[in-house]
Amino acid sequence: MLLFMYEVIFLWLLALAYIVFAVIQDIKTREIADWLNFSLIIFVLGFRFFYSLFNGINFTFFYNGLIGLGIFFIAGNLFYYGKVFAGGDAKLMISLGTVLPYYPDFFSNIQTFINFFLIFLFTGFVYILVTSSVLCIKNFRNFKKEFLNQIKKHKKLLFAIVFLGALFSLLGFADILFLPLGGLILLIPLMYIYSKSIDEVCMVKKIKTKNLRVGDWLYSDLKIGRGKIKATWAGVTEQDISKIRKNYKEIKIRGGVPFSPVFLISFIIWTALIFFNIELWNPFW
Repeated sequence: MLLFMYEVIFLWLLALAYIVFAVIQDIKTREIADWLNFSLIIFVLGFRFFYSLFNGINFTFFYNGLIGLGIFFIAGNLFYYGKVFAGGDAKLMISLGTVLPYYPDFFSNIQTFINFFLIFLFTGFVYILVTSSVLCIKNFRNFKKEFLNQIKKHKKLLFAIVFLGALFSLLGFADILFLPLGGLILLIPLMYIYSKSIDEVCMVKKIKTKNLRVGDWLYSDLKIGRGKIKATWAGVTEQDISKIRKNYKEIKIRGGVPFSPVFLISFIIWTALIFFNIELWNPFW
C-alpha cells in the first residue's frame, strides 16, 4: 500500500513542474530540450539515491527508479521508432520512468506502469481526435478536396476492403462476432484516408531555410547536387541544414500538433487514481 510521504509528494511536484515547463516549451518552439529531460532523470535518481543513503533504509527506493527508467526507455523507443511521437516526447516518457515507481514492491509498480500506459493511450487517442477535428473544421474546404483525391488515389484498394468488410458484415447474420470485425475492416481505411488528408492539408507548411531547425521533418527528399537528403522521421541534422541553405531558400516541412499536453493530462489523471486508490487493471488478480 502506498503511503503519501514527503518523498512521494516531492517526486510528484517535481515531475509536474517539469511536464508543465515541457508543455510550454513544446507549444512555443515545437520541441522539448534534451537538457530538460536529462536533468529530470539526474535530479530524480539523485534524490532517490541520497534519500535511501541518509535515511538508513535499503536502496529499494533507488533501485525502483532504475527499473522504471529501464522499462520506460524501452517504451519510449517503441513509441519513437513506431512513429507515434518525436524524440523530445520519447525522452520525456523515459524520464518519467524514474518518477512513477511510487510503491516499495516490484509488482505494484508494474501494475501502476500498465495503468499509466492505459491512461496515456486513451488520452492520446482523444487528444488526437479532438485536435484533428479542429484542424479539419478550420481547413474544411481544402480537407474535403484532399479527402476526395485520396479516395480516388486508393479507389482499387478501397473497393477490395469495402467488399471484404461488407462480406464479414453479412456473415454477422450467421454469427454476431463477425459484425464488429466487418465494421472494423470498413473503418480502418477511412481513418487512414482521414489522417492522410489531415496530414497533407494541415501539417505541411513552407518555411524559409534560415528558419530550419535540427529535427525538422522534410516533406519530401531534397536533391543536393548528385546526392539527396532524405525526408526521414528523425529529421534534419546540422550538416543537412548547412547543405540545404546553400541550395534552397524555401522548402516544405511536415509540422505537427504538440503532443506533450497528453503527458500532463495523463500524469494528473494517473496520480488522482493512485490518490483515490482506483485500479484500472490489475494483471496480478
